[in-house]
Amino acid sequence: MTRIAKGIPRGASIAALAAIAMLLVAACGTGVSVLQPPPAATEQGKATEWLYQVVFIVGVVIFFFVEALIVYAAIRYRRRKGDDSLPPQIHGNNVLEVIWTAIPVVIVAVLFVISWQTLNTVDAVSANPKLRIDVTGFQWQWQFTYPDQGVTLIGLPDKEPELVVPVNETVQVKLESRDVNHGFYVPAFLFKRDVIPGKTNVFDFKATETGVFDGHCTQFCGLLHSKMLFKVRVVTQQDFDAWVAQAQATPTPAPSLTPAPSASGDAGGGGGAVQPVALQLTAQNIAYDTSELSAPAGAPIALTFVNNDNGIPHDVAIRKDSPTGEEVFAGEIFPGVATKVYDVPALPAGTYAFVCTVHPNMTGTLTVQ
Repeated sequence: MTRIAKGIPRGASIAALAAIAMLLVAACGTGVSVLQPPPAATEQGKATEWLYQVVFIVGVVIFFFVEALIVYAAIRYRRRKGDDSLPPQIHGNNVLEVIWTAIPVVIVAVLFVISWQTLNTVDAVSANPKLRIDVTGFQWQWQFTYPDQGVTLIGLPDKEPELVVPVNETVQVKLESRDVNHGFYVPAFLFKRDVIPGKTNVFDFKATETGVFDGHCTQFCGLLHSKMLFKVRVVTQQDFDAWVAQAQATPTPAPSLTPAPSASGDAGGGGGAVQPVALQLTAQNIAYDTSELSAPAGAPIALTFVNNDNGIPHDVAIRKDSPTGEEVFAGEIFPGVATKVYDVPALPAGTYAFVCTVHPNMTGTLTVQ
């Protein structure tokens, strides 16, 4: 051990310490942008951002202070050539022990207080918010309901729903899940909240700037978890009022029961009065009760669709050849438990797929002959 220690040149030791110090400084310098959160777009987010900056600065100061002491001690008290004697042994120093105990206690106490204040700001819920929105997560999309405005938006895997809110107004969100755990996360808000079955989470936010912000589910919730995306669009109060008026005047969802013409261009099978064929399909546990349906060619279909999934929206769309083929009929999306009768136009002979637009894994085959 002594020979190894003596064999290390003094200059090499100092150079190694200097290199380590430079690497640490370089790493901190390049990592600041990576560690820095996105600019906060809400009042609550700004409180979180301020707390992050305080904790980050305290951490940086402590890091460099401790590293400086380590480097100083390594250089100042290094073993010198030809000196094999032990340095003076000090057993206890009351003043130093009080100092290095008191300083961390004070730092932790201060961080605890400001963290508690920030938590109270983020979790504060107003008794009279300007706007209330019910957000429901389900496999695999979001439903946004404005109860006071009578507006409901349902997202689709290929069409992200948009949560529209006014700027500088308190918005209260009520989160619920209809099936499994989900996560409501908007990076620009510096906020995430779990969406758990059987539990209602309520939070407020006040957006401080207009713009469009991305959001997504943070809990792996199944096959199409990656499709659970949404956007938050923050607009002026005037633009929000105009959007509400337009949404109230537009049935949700569109297209409702608008049938597409058949391939022959004859939706009625020759113009005569043809009695519709009665079919029934049920959705339960995010699955159709059958994967096979059949109907005669040239006759309209009265498709009774029963949605037994409480609070979960489903529909029936009919597409040519495959679930991703040309859409020839789009049924209304509606949450369960409920029943609707779809008036499907007459279809020419062929093979079709019926699919839930909201849950593309729900598919079956409709044979028309």
